Amino acid sequence: MIAFDNHPALVLNADFRPLSYFPLSLWSWQDAIRAVVSDRVNVVSEYDRHVHSPRFSMRLPSVISLKDYVPCARRPAFTRFNVFLRDRFSCQYCGLGFPTHDLTFDHVVPRSRGGSTTWGNVVTACSPCNLRKGSRLPREAGMTLLDRPQPPSTYELQENGRAFPPNYLHRSWRDFLYWDSELEPF
Repeated sequence: MIAFDNHPALVLNADFRPLSYFPLSLWSWQDAIRAVVSDRVNVVSEYDRHVHSPRFSMRLPSVISLKDYVPCARRPAFTRFNVFLRDRFSCQYCGLGFPTHDLTFDHVVPRSRGGSTTWGNVVTACSPCNLRKGSRLPREAGMTLLDRPQPPSTYELQENGRAFPPNYLHRSWRDFLYWDSELEPF
């Protein structure tokens, strides 16, 4: 049996924009086929691979668009990953970028001093900066925040996510991921 696991479908909203950029909105080939057969999506682009059943054959979809528009959430969920994405995977004290496994989040006003776990009090920090700050306020530790923490918009997280493309982009996806990017003059 030939495996199709490395053939996901990029999922676009009805306006032909990805449902999300980071993580990129992808469906497994099985979910994409189910959606096509149930007439919930339009096939925009296909792989050169076919899937067969006794009575049915079709090319695997590489890009699909939803028939019904799904509005974006007005407020992003407060998650560790979304904090990292808001802060562009960089320490808000030293400014260096890190992979997610090397990042922590820091309470600007420490919880031991009444600080809350909210968008306005949590920032991305590398371990050395987080240890250096400890349970002090940034000014007490002689540290400065690069950006004031605040709740991001869904749009802001989407834009930040576009700056961190996934490791694999099928050529048929590129036109849909960056079609509204600003072009450079030549």
